[in-house]
Amino acid sequence: MQIRHAVLLAGLLALAGTTVPARAQAIPNPVIDYRGFLANAVAVGNLREQRRVSEDAFLQMAGDTATIILDARSDEKFRLLHVRGARHLSLPDFTTADLAKVIPGKDTRVLIYCNNNIENEPVAFPLKAPAASLNLYTFNALYSYGYRNVYELGPLIDIRTSKLPFVGAMMPDNAPPGGQPEHP
Repeated sequence: MQIRHAVLLAGLLALAGTTVPARAQAIPNPVIDYRGFLANAVAVGNLREQRRVSEDAFLQMAGDTATIILDARSDEKFRLLHVRGARHLSLPDFTTADLAKVIPGKDTRVLIYCNNNIENEPVAFPLKAPAASLNLYTFNALYSYGYRNVYELGPLIDIRTSKLPFVGAMMPDNAPPGGQPEHP
């Protein structure tokens, strides 16, 4: 397994046109596994392409009471606006114990979405650099913790025309699902 990871790492770094400096390899830390991260990223890349879903499919899956919608954005962004019914755990707070509090089992279907799924709402959903999209990190982190039944909202959706129901501090009390948020 170690050789496979080393070959995978070398291949990925070669594709990126970079190498790992010798000094970086000489500072061990048994609780940080960059090679494992890269290996998971490759596995997640293949799985994720099969698990990206449309807005309609997301809504249909979300209708199953055994499905968890997970919002991994910051506490503040979640408080401002999120998909109704979403459970919240900020990505930096992912631990085995905290994930178990939010997701009942490793086989539970989990739906994820992030800032880069919602446009025209720069306060609650500020767009990230494409390669830094929160969905990428969230999917990879869930996979790393053993969650394999993960699906990702695929498209970029205009909040003004979205079918997704949003709730939060930015929504007027009488707004219909998919309605316009209020800006503070």
